[in-house]
Amino acid sequence: MGVFTVSNVSFMLQGLLNTIVISLASIVLSILAGTVLALVKQYCAGRLRWLSWAVSAYIELFRCTPNLLWILIFRFTVKGDNVLVSILAFTVFTSAVMAEIVRGGLNAVPKGQFEAAQSQSFGFFGTMRLIVLPQVFKAIVPALFSQCTTVIKDTSYLRGIDVHEFMRNSAVVMGQASTLAQILLLYGFVLLTYFVLNFAISLAVRSYQRRLAAA
Repeated sequence: MGVFTVSNVSFMLQGLLNTIVISLASIVLSILAGTVLALVKQYCAGRLRWLSWAVSAYIELFRCTPNLLWILIFRFTVKGDNVLVSILAFTVFTSAVMAEIVRGGLNAVPKGQFEAAQSQSFGFFGTMRLIVLPQVFKAIVPALFSQCTTVIKDTSYLRGIDVHEFMRNSAVVMGQASTLAQILLLYGFVLLTYFVLNFAISLAVRSYQRRLAAA
């Protein structure tokens, strides 16, 4: 009997759906949190400089430690639904990476933009929302999407804490394989699925860059 039965394929696709949900939620929340962290690190000075130092410490802590470590820490210290805990773990970790990506974009904005905004009576938040951040996100789209592919691939770590994501569900189906051919076919299916997801993102980034260059 083959392993690609309707029930097995449905089971793996349910895991794929969880992978997409976890990835998408983590990416959106990480971009939001990372933007706030980048702004705090970049612009908090004077009496608020300690906030910049705290954010810098946060960023370095998570950038210099493996994601899998934090997945395990959150799994055994935070009670709740496994999917929600996974999203939290990925968000906390990925926010540090997103913060540095956004901060790089902030550094690329000419200082004259800030001066021009001040001359037009824009406050800090108005300048950020209407002038600076739109330019920042336009410039960092390739880096953001590159991190998105990393998040999607890293969700496979969740197999180790028994979250029903794509890799874990595929591994369960592999337990039913009785021949080398079936195992190789299943690995090929997993490989192709991850490739299609991430290559689609890559194509979207390339299309965006071509449109940007043409403009």
